[in-house]
Amino acid sequence: MATFNLPDLGEGLAEAEIVRWHVNVGDLVKVDQPMVAVETAKAVVEVPSPYSGRIQTLHGKPGDVVATGAPLVEFELQAGAAPAAAPKKETPAAQKPADTGTVVGNMPTSDEELIEHAVAGSDIAPSRDRIRAAPAVRALAKRLGVDLASVQGTGRGGLITVDDVMESSGPTSMHAAATVTALKTPPPAPRTPSMPPSGDAEKIRGLRRAMHQTMSLSRDNVMNCTVFDDADLHGWSKGQDITVRVMRAIGVAAAAEPALNAWYDGENQTRRLMKRVDVAMAVDSSEGLLVPVVRDVQRPTAEVRADVDRLKRAARDRTVAPEDLRDFTFMLSNFGMIAGRYGTPVVVPPAVAILGCGRLSHDVVAVMGGIEAHLRMPLSLTFDHRCVTGGEAVRFLAAFMRDLEKSN
Repeated sequence: MATFNLPDLGEGLAEAEIVRWHVNVGDLVKVDQPMVAVETAKAVVEVPSPYSGRIQTLHGKPGDVVATGAPLVEFELQAGAAPAAAPKKETPAAQKPADTGTVVGNMPTSDEELIEHAVAGSDIAPSRDRIRAAPAVRALAKRLGVDLASVQGTGRGGLITVDDVMESSGPTSMHAAATVTALKTPPPAPRTPSMPPSGDAEKIRGLRRAMHQTMSLSRDNVMNCTVFDDADLHGWSKGQDITVRVMRAIGVAAAAEPALNAWYDGENQTRRLMKRVDVAMAVDSSEGLLVPVVRDVQRPTAEVRADVDRLKRAARDRTVAPEDLRDFTFMLSNFGMIAGRYGTPVVVPPAVAILGCGRLSHDVVAVMGGIEAHLRMPLSLTFDHRCVTGGEAVRFLAAFMRDLEKSN
């Protein structure tokens, strides 16, 4: 018998989600035969079998999240196959030392009657053999200095009540009166929490879960700052490829102001300027956001266009390779293809900048001697203000706009 643990898939994440199994319990498999598809770092990765043998146990079902290094599949090996190292087993709960600590903050209260016998030899002779009073009444009597042995109970069966103690105490202070009011006031009825009219809580998975992790990382590690402007495309010739033109302008701007094409390590406060411009391009889908990377956008435009088309197809088919999702140096969100003029796109470390391109529109602009309607693109540039200055950001944006506004 051998156990195969989920390996480190090279994404730097501590877990992966099972997408689908290609094998069942009892199946015979061979080395390198695909066993399961898992999703990590926004990529679906096929995990092959490390052994030849029969499947004995599958740990997890589609949708389950498995930690890196946790058991995934158990095999009955064929003759001559080398067994894998047995995984570490945690100490069973029955073998763990018992928790001898006490429970903190658990002090039950009760209105049950507490009965005690009068003490023999007391200066005040009791009128009965025992004292019957609730714990709250005893606490009040102690606060007011009333000896319960001298109080005649008017409750059922001689039970001493709050009013009995108050009558025996004489004039009371405001604090004592407030205490009595609190004791005699019934607790408010619990309010029924308001509930939404419909809908069930749904655990986010896959791409949305990856987005949650990425945005949390950005929130905790980046000081986002955004500047806005509009690129005037009135001089464009017909048939311009908007995506390729934007990619080209990013490459030109990065050459003019390299500070925004960089990686930043906030913990060690080190910055690394990158020579090649690799742009992470957000692709929207019904299941969430995928961000494949277009490498070296300073290449000839035909090559960039071919790469963009390939990555978009892979994103739609959920076949993007892990290497096409990492090591970007700049980020692009072309949300204007759907709707929206301006936004505040979020930088994901270790990158330091992201450009948002809004919806193209014909705006009325003032020109010498009158007004004209010009095609313009709204721009939103977010940068990590811990390592990028405002001057560097606007110089990058100005260089981007100059190139984008060219006729060709």
